[in-house]
Amino acid sequence: MTYIIIFVVVHWYLSLFIQTFFHHRYASHGQFKMSSFWEKFFYIFAWIAQGSCYISPKAYAYMHRLHHEHADTDEDPHTPLHFSNALSMIWDTKETYRKIWIGETHIPEKYKKNVPSWDSFDKMAHSAVSKVAWGALYTAFYVYFAPSAWFYLLLPYHYLQAAIHGVIINWGAHKYGYRNHTVEDTSTNLFPIDILMMGEGLHNNHHQQPANPNFAQKWFEFDPTYPIISLLHKLDIIRLRRA
Repeated sequence: MTYIIIFVVVHWYLSLFIQTFFHHRYASHGQFKMSSFWEKFFYIFAWIAQGSCYISPKAYAYMHRLHHEHADTDEDPHTPLHFSNALSMIWDTKETYRKIWIGETHIPEKYKKNVPSWDSFDKMAHSAVSKVAWGALYTAFYVYFAPSAWFYLLLPYHYLQAAIHGVIINWGAHKYGYRNHTVEDTSTNLFPIDILMMGEGLHNNHHQQPANPNFAQKWFEFDPTYPIISLLHKLDIIRLRRA
């Protein structure tokens, strides 16, 4: 059982870290720079961490930039204002992302600037073969280490982790929590629950200052990803734009 618990926790935080660090703060907002070597390194990291629910950093960035530009309007790709429940919102978000990924949705050029791109790797990591292979690995891990079949009920958590993250932030951080800033959307902060979300839940702060790599602003708030960003900057792996 210990191995299952470790796997659940490690998979959650690795997947969430790469999403907030690479997809969100780097690809979408360009809060720091990195070399082409490190960019490809984090592409591979994303594939390993996200596995069967791998998200293209480029497609994610396009969709996220649309969200910031049109938050809580008819053109927002994922606003809870248009849906009666979180499941219908996340299903619609999945379809929106799919259309962006396959090129069915026209993306204005202004949203494409300075977005990382590694199309050949993206295609491989996003393929059905890759997703099924990762799902098989998760299942094999449980078959080998799970003390009983009841633990197999946790497998959908691994298969659908990106959707779970999306529900918590795109629904929860626009429905619940508190606001430090009056902005033209419904974004809120979910601290202290945000400790589980690596800073992503400090959503109202982020919507007020999208270029700031530290999502925490009040004395009692803490963004767990920012110290890692600071360390990577000191190690010269990334270069903070504001440093």
